[in-house]
Amino acid sequence: MYISEGTARRMLKEAGAKRVSKEASSEFQKKINRYAYDVGQKAVRLASHAKRKTVTDSDIKLAAY
Repeated sequence: MYISEGTARRMLKEAGAKRVSKEASSEFQKKINRYAYDVGQKAVRLASHAKRKTVTDSDIKLAAY
């Protein structure tokens, strides 16, 4: 996992949650990690399509949409 469950819990708290169950933070962790992985894969494909080896911030921005 890329983002720990504790980090996921803190993110939910910063978003305004007063209390966060273990199940909620675990599920949020899974979803956020899956999303981050998918964006990373898309960004790599975009850089590769542009015949670059370096992934740039614009690749990430495009991949996130």
